[in-house]
Amino acid sequence: MRRIVLLPLCLLLAASLLTACSRQDGLQDGYYTAQAAEFDFGWKEYITILVKGGSIISVEYNAENASGFIKSWDNAYMQTMLHTNGTYPNEYTRYYAGQLLEGQGKGEIDAITGASSSHGSFQKLAQAVLEQARRGDSSIVFVDTTQ
Repeated sequence: MRRIVLLPLCLLLAASLLTACSRQDGLQDGYYTAQAAEFDFGWKEYITILVKGGSIISVEYNAENASGFIKSWDNAYMQTMLHTNGTYPNEYTRYYAGQLLEGQGKGEIDAITGASSSHGSFQKLAQAVLEQARRGDSSIVFVDTTQ
């Protein structure tokens, strides 16, 4: 009779230890944000991720100006950038965010021609936000994206 009672307890203990170990190495549940430390050409880029069950389930990548206006909502900027660079913020922000979500932070993020500067910033911000998620630190981390 004792073995029957101890077996479920041992299995429960083993499962909880495995869960605790995997969370230390993986991503902890919560919202995490990494933001550029300074404005660059009038915009400050940021990434916010939502982790649930140890997996990234949502990624927002964008930039805002000093008044809080979101770059991908700026139609005049979009038209100018599209004609000069062949892409625009609403396109490349979704593309980069989608790659981070799909790869769960483990894959390489491919650059889009015409948005290589943002690609570099995205890489730095993604690395910082993933580190915050590994530590379970939900404070906003500020990253020097200009180097």
